[in-house]
Amino acid sequence: MAETLTLPGFVNAHSHTFQRGLRGSQEGHDFWGWRDAMLAFAETQTPANVRDTYARTYREMRSAGYTAVGEFHYLGLEEARAAAAAAAEVGMKLVVLLSAYGRGGLPRFRQESVADYLRQVEELRADGIATGLAPHSVRACPRPWLEEISQYGRENDLVLHVHADEQPHEIDECLAEHGLRPIELLADTGCLGPGTTIVHATHANDPELDLLAQAGSRICVCPTTEANLGDGYVPVARIRERGIPLCIGSDCNARIDPLEELRELEGIARRESGRRNVIEPSTLLSIGSGEGAASLGLDEWDPITIDLAHPTLSDVAAGGLQGALVMSCSAEVVR
Repeated sequence: MAETLTLPGFVNAHSHTFQRGLRGSQEGHDFWGWRDAMLAFAETQTPANVRDTYARTYREMRSAGYTAVGEFHYLGLEEARAAAAAAAEVGMKLVVLLSAYGRGGLPRFRQESVADYLRQVEELRADGIATGLAPHSVRACPRPWLEEISQYGRENDLVLHVHADEQPHEIDECLAEHGLRPIELLADTGCLGPGTTIVHATHANDPELDLLAQAGSRICVCPTTEANLGDGYVPVARIRERGIPLCIGSDCNARIDPLEELRELEGIARRESGRRNVIEPSTLLSIGSGEGAASLGLDEWDPITIDLAHPTLSDVAAGGLQGALVMSCSAEVVR
């Protein structure tokens, strides 16, 4: 039996890499309390420490088997350039998902206007940095921003990522302001389409999931973060019933292990259904690699090598290898 196996690299479709610095933090009794601590930490970030800490974190991602990452970035334009430099140093394929922030958050997150935001996107693209659109959320972007960003994305064939339905309070606020739930508002403003990825969708209801299926949009699930922040369980069974494509992200980077993300995704599906083998191992591996690449608009990204001599793979028959990878292994099997 061969001692190694080459696979497509895993693709981290959603990362806030600076949040790696909060690993082990116990602040906040719920998502909103954690968010306060995260905002305070974000305020301390500079281009210099982004350049340094992102390079270290991207090395950790590479050692775990991620060879491409979508950096959902809201720290500022110079910090985005620093992130790109860090990725280039490490050999990580990077797409900067530049966040649009019209209101809320910190002043450093916000652009003066949607035109100012799109100017920043064009600056990064002119620098040769792969860039996608990222209206942060329906909390952060007023309706006119969502409409103009979605139109720009269609005209320039850019992917669009947006947080939606992560927390019930977010849904309540959207209903109060717009009379629509978040994904309904995104549909109404033209933000849904094949190039769109909804991040989390933890509390999406059936009509919202129907909208995603009709539009051909994806969902990026981040199970270790959704557990860490108390977001809840993504509705795997209802998503799969509708054929909505899934991809994964490490999000807050409390854990960086694509196999753990995939295992937790299948674990949620098993707990929901009371059945085993809800998502085939080959499909899980595709969710972790090709679907993430499609979410970021990537055609090429590096492969990885699996150490078949690793103790966790000892005595595993060739026919059970994919199942063992996603259900029994950690990132330590990546050579």
